[in-house]
Amino acid sequence: MRSYRLPVRRLLSGCSLMVAVAVGSAAPAEAGLLSSTVGLVDSTLGIVTSGWDDGATTAPVSLSTVADAVGADELWKRGIDGTGIDVAVIDTGIAPVAGLDGAGKVVNGPDLSFESQAAEYRHFDTFGHGTHMASIVAGHDSAGFKGLAPGARIVNIKVGNYQGAVDVTQVIAAIDWVVQHRNDSGLNVRVLSLAYGTDGLQSYQLDPLTHAVESAWRNGIVVVASGGNDGTSRAALTNPAYDPRVLAVGASDLKGTVSALDDTVAAFSSRGNSSRRVDLVAPGVSVLGLRNPGSTIDDAHPDAVVNERFFRGSGTSQAAAVTAGSVALLLQARPSLSPDMVKALLRTTATPLVKGDLAGQGSGRLNIEAAALAAVPTTTSVTVAPSTGTGSLEAARGTSHVASDGIELTGERDIMGNPWNGSAWAPTSTAGTAWTAGTWNGAEWAGTCWCGESWTATTWEGKSWTGKSWTGKSWTADEWSGKSWTGKSWTGKSWTGKSWTGKSWTGKSWTSATSS
Repeated sequence: MRSYRLPVRRLLSGCSLMVAVAVGSAAPAEAGLLSSTVGLVDSTLGIVTSGWDDGATTAPVSLSTVADAVGADELWKRGIDGTGIDVAVIDTGIAPVAGLDGAGKVVNGPDLSFESQAAEYRHFDTFGHGTHMASIVAGHDSAGFKGLAPGARIVNIKVGNYQGAVDVTQVIAAIDWVVQHRNDSGLNVRVLSLAYGTDGLQSYQLDPLTHAVESAWRNGIVVVASGGNDGTSRAALTNPAYDPRVLAVGASDLKGTVSALDDTVAAFSSRGNSSRRVDLVAPGVSVLGLRNPGSTIDDAHPDAVVNERFFRGSGTSQAAAVTAGSVALLLQARPSLSPDMVKALLRTTATPLVKGDLAGQGSGRLNIEAAALAAVPTTTSVTVAPSTGTGSLEAARGTSHVASDGIELTGERDIMGNPWNGSAWAPTSTAGTAWTAGTWNGAEWAGTCWCGESWTATTWEGKSWTGKSWTGKSWTADEWSGKSWTGKSWTGKSWTGKSWTGKSWTGKSWTSATSS
């Protein structure tokens, strides 16, 4: 097996991080993923902000088990694997590990992260979250590893750095890019996977982030958004999942079986409120995806490694990735479906859960096989007022802010320091014209070229950090003269905290015990 060592930096003291540790009992190995000659000793590590962890007795769940649970394996048998569908993954980048390194599997869009100006880091996942998400969506290799849509292609738009630090303006810019370039150069972007959320402080009908995802929706892209990992502690979904026009996903716990009769809503999955809950749930507890060796979460959580190649995590991120891959299957099978039709089908064919706290299940657990066969409901439109996008950028951030040298980016300006004018931006976002070459919101962004390149197994070698630093002015200045964004001074609660929804990275360590 080829070893990939990705460029990483250790977490800085300014990064908000809490680690929960628990020990539980041994669990049986997953066929085809875990060695038949060893046993498991459970040890759980979680990146959390509330002290929550997903429970040390939970066995890792292979993607083959997840596919069985949601009916994707039945579509595979009919030759439906997501071929011809592109899924945009706006995240921390992707590492070309085995399963994501095949010719044409991943195509790079722009890198809008704070690492974009360093060529050796551009597009590559130094944090680890994006690789995990992409593998769940559409990973595939000759060794038998399969994501939910193994025939689909991933369009990689990197926004988060090695700490996961990212501002909401980077995410909005990334969504605008996807909308504008969805059919470029042979692309067919029909799905957007967004495992991101803030605790936004304004109505979705004003919010710029919700306006951006609605623009994608209106332009034929199914937006799959993580509902959030606040459990019952916050009576709201995260932004943009709280927008009723997009597909909001919560996490279910399979409880060791593929039957929805045994599922419960995961304890961490946000319940929302009576005006907006998730649309459905999908498996999101201890889900095995591809490991990104040397990434921040890989170094921080060695016990999350399973059989060297895999890494397990819990969160509505994982549930959203499962759903995004499943939607790619549905759109291959039924390419004429609009986003509203997809949402209506998924909601009406989901399998209701019957155990536990059911407030956060929406319509129930994803059943993509049933959705592929069912008639489109008579009523599919969401009859609510759309977002104008003219609200506050700062309110869209909520309490999530990036910081340079301890100074947070706040107020009505983007990462370039440019003032934000929602009234001027919103119509261009709607029309899919917010980008002019490499310019967005009046400034040229680094790393914004259309690369149009796909990886092969031989085109990448890991690099080491070179200690480049951000040379722009402080957040309190009127303008930025930024040259390099890869400095050690960047911190951000917006990925390692609760607003990015990869809630917990958990794993089991190996011992040379007897097989199960």
